[in-house]
Amino acid sequence: MSSVRVDAWASGDAYEPYVGRWSRLAARELLTWLAVPSGAEWLDVGCGTGALAGTILDVAAPGRVQAVDSSTAYVRHARRHITDPRAAVFAADARALPQRSRSVDAVVSGLVLNFVPQPGAAAAEMARVARADGVVAVYVWDYADGMQLMRYFWDAAAALDARARELDEGHRFPLCHPDALEALFRGAGLQGVESRALDVPTRFADFDDYWTPFLGGQGPAPGYVAGLDGAQRAALRERLRAALPVARDGSIELVARAWAVRGHPAPSEARRHHA
Repeated sequence: MSSVRVDAWASGDAYEPYVGRWSRLAARELLTWLAVPSGAEWLDVGCGTGALAGTILDVAAPGRVQAVDSSTAYVRHARRHITDPRAAVFAADARALPQRSRSVDAVVSGLVLNFVPQPGAAAAEMARVARADGVVAVYVWDYADGMQLMRYFWDAAAALDARARELDEGHRFPLCHPDALEALFRGAGLQGVESRALDVPTRFADFDDYWTPFLGGQGPAPGYVAGLDGAQRAALRERLRAALPVARDGSIELVARAWAVRGHPAPSEARRHHA
């Protein structure tokens, strides 16, 4: 087996067809659930290519949206595609946000918290910058079960290569479960914590529409593919082709499930910051 590269985040253009297009659908479900009033101040933590921030601008009527990411390549991509004057995109670490305490109405994060080395620190920072009457929310893919496009991939990869299981996001990220997410938010001092599933359809026009994004090198699964030689890659491709539910017209209908969690700053904490 050749060397394996995982968790690369350097090309927004490659990430978009892989996950970005589905992230936007999940983002819409999240925003409907949050029902934040128009004119609010938003912060998108770990904005990536701007899927969540862009959706906020499209459907939530915000007063302002700040979006931050630790990847300067993704910040550049997001800046090119988010031109709304209500938005500002810049580089920052989720574990040390530059925003003032209690300064943002809605602090959100999409598909990134499991990749942060210290998710507890990131959750605490998100809780810190949220206003007393604000909301903090995140969503992450259900890698272990309901994120089917990745579940099919890793099951096929593990059947061919025993080492693939260690790279499987379903194995690597126990945080991506509602109980773990709720515990994380309560540990950050948030109250009224609750979670729910966000299910969105992922329809691929044909097998190439499904497979080609895995060749872009962005994220664990495409990073794994990038480390395979030609024969190994072909074997994985054909095993996936045989496993996926392909309709008569060649299309592939799957479901992408994300788990979302939300909470609110504790009243006692809010009083302390306003004292």
